[in-house]
Amino acid sequence: MAKPSKNADAQHVRKETFWLVTLLALAVGFFGGVMFGVLKTDTTQLPGQPAPSPTKAAESDKASIIAALEKETRSNPGNLEAWIELGNSYFDTDQYEKAIGAYSKALEIDPGNANVWTDMGVMYRRNGNPQEAVLAFDKAIEADPKHEVSRMNKGIVLLHDLKDTDGAIKAWEGLLEINPVAMAPTGRSVDEMVQQMKKQQSQPGGGN
Repeated sequence: MAKPSKNADAQHVRKETFWLVTLLALAVGFFGGVMFGVLKTDTTQLPGQPAPSPTKAAESDKASIIAALEKETRSNPGNLEAWIELGNSYFDTDQYEKAIGAYSKALEIDPGNANVWTDMGVMYRRNGNPQEAVLAFDKAIEADPKHEVSRMNKGIVLLHDLKDTDGAIKAWEGLLEINPVAMAPTGRSVDEMVQQMKKQQSQPGGGN
């Protein structure tokens, strides 16, 4: 399928910077109660700033891309990239269930794709199903044990959605084994957060 070059370029950038995008899409500020919004890879929007309203032209362009990808996947259901891009397009337009469906089709073709498992985990989380999100992140880690994004996201969901501090600590300790200088979206080191969480747990009434 001939894909619009603008969309192809955006998807390339999106995957290259997926670490930041996914973290900011998921993260609730650690110990500070600050909610972070999604940072788009094609803007200079900063955390805390209101997202610009999409123009009608931009919405129409997105709709056209989705329509083309939907047509392609119907005609060529074995087209892995089309399913992934369709899932990404649904992701970017907050169509959670449709994104999950498209990513599921992609994973039927390429079950070892850690990025797709992670994207799907984000969609499960946004769709109000943190348990499935954690399972998807686990699948990403199984596919690629060095996949940092999935380990960070797993800890975020365990800590903030499932209130599982022990599980979050374990997830982030696994991340630190891979990258000892891993940083959270707040700018704090993951190691610092883990140590603070352990300290809080050791205090009276600070259990999980």
